[in-house]
Amino acid sequence: MGYFPFFIDIKGKKGLVIGGGRIAEHKISKLLAYEPELTVVARKVSDSIKSIEGINIIEREFVNSDLDGCSFCIAATDDAKFNAYVAGVCRKYHIFINAVDDKDNCDFLFPSVYKAGDLSIGISTQGASPYVAADIKNRIAQELPADIEDILMYLGSIRDSIKENVDDASMRADIFKEAARKCMVLGRELDKDELQDVINKVSERITGKDNTNAETKADGKYSYSKGKVVIAGAGCGTYDLITVRALNAIKKAQVLVYDDLIDNRLMEFCVESCEKIYVGKRNGRHSMAQEEINELLLKKANEGKLVVRLKGGDPYVFGRGGEEMLYLKSNGIETEEIPGVTSAIAVPAMAGIPVTHRDVSRSFSIITGHTSGDVKDGEKTLHADIRNSAAMDGTCVYLMGLTHLKEIADTLMKEGKSENTPAAVISGGFDATYKAVRGTLKDIVEKTAKEGIKSPAVIVTGDTVNMNIYAQDRV
Repeated sequence: MGYFPFFIDIKGKKGLVIGGGRIAEHKISKLLAYEPELTVVARKVSDSIKSIEGINIIEREFVNSDLDGCSFCIAATDDAKFNAYVAGVCRKYHIFINAVDDKDNCDFLFPSVYKAGDLSIGISTQGASPYVAADIKNRIAQELPADIEDILMYLGSIRDSIKENVDDASMRADIFKEAARKCMVLGRELDKDELQDVINKVSERITGKDNTNAETKADGKYSYSKGKVVIAGAGCGTYDLITVRALNAIKKAQVLVYDDLIDNRLMEFCVESCEKIYVGKRNGRHSMAQEEINELLLKKANEGKLVVRLKGGDPYVFGRGGEEMLYLKSNGIETEEIPGVTSAIAVPAMAGIPVTHRDVSRSFSIITGHTSGDVKDGEKTLHADIRNSAAMDGTCVYLMGLTHLKEIADTLMKEGKSENTPAAVISGGFDATYKAVRGTLKDIVEKTAKEGIKSPAVIVTGDTVNMNIYAQDRV
């Protein structure tokens, strides 16, 4: 059968629901947002249906005259033969009918519906799999900006003004399209200057003239309105540890600026036109200096692009996300930060080490394992935070410190930490595997070297190291 997805205005239209149980209530719940005039007829109507405001309740047997004036009918009883009878009556009087669980007696089907203001999305598999329809609906909903309802209200509000001020129909259509595209990219409605910028840009493209009242650059090129930069955490390890919000940002990105410790499978979620720029930094091997990265983000944002700056772990946990955020804000760029799962928690967890555990560790600290840049006796010294961590209770997690493991262990013992303090080094990969070495401050360097653990790796000290949650006992 060929079910075409018409969108029909049923506000104020009379509709009859025959049946007073759970199925009828489910159908009613889908219709209420569209404000039809509903009547429910059944010998017994549930209390939950009776509690719904704005519907008429008739507790008796259905009679054919109940259909008088109706635009549509839903037969939602548990009697298939009776539902088929109702369908026959409806067709006789040219009334659209939906008989539950009986596609042959349906003139219309109920789709899986997503509604946000003026937006209605309906998905149907023609009854083959309601689950698949619901799943597709949910995936689409996840792609939408959080403010989609406000965006649609805004786009509707500017139509009359643009029609009054722009005579050319083709130009109007392009303005509406470009304004909508920019709203979806930015995830919000446009301000007055941004809308004017869209109008000027479309006008210049169509007429070949610079009709703007906005600024143009000294070289005569068009001055684009500024875009947006989203600084997002990719999580740690496999790609599926990324948050839904960060993944949605990747799917919308026009430019993706990404680091070294990123699962490449995340790149597959980018649109084909997305410009991907690698700026990886690890173990002191920088493909691009931080200042250059800042300038790159600014440049792409000034081109009016939606830029996603994708960082491994969490942007604010030794990811220099704050520096990039402040730089962009100081240059007038709209920014957003999306947290990520940090390796300080995720990597120890791979080995069954919780960073906190009742009666074992009630606190944890995250400390950089890098050197401070100060030089003493011809060698760079460790950060004071590492020396100070010797006095800390709880769990200490040292990031980016594998190459300084010996100095860290020696410093902690020198500053008063017991040589028998539990210590571990864990390295995790993008395939959900990990390699872990457990020991004490006294022997962890030797054990790590023997196992051949390579960067990137996390160093953990404290009593939770002696735990292995997955083994359900102490090791």
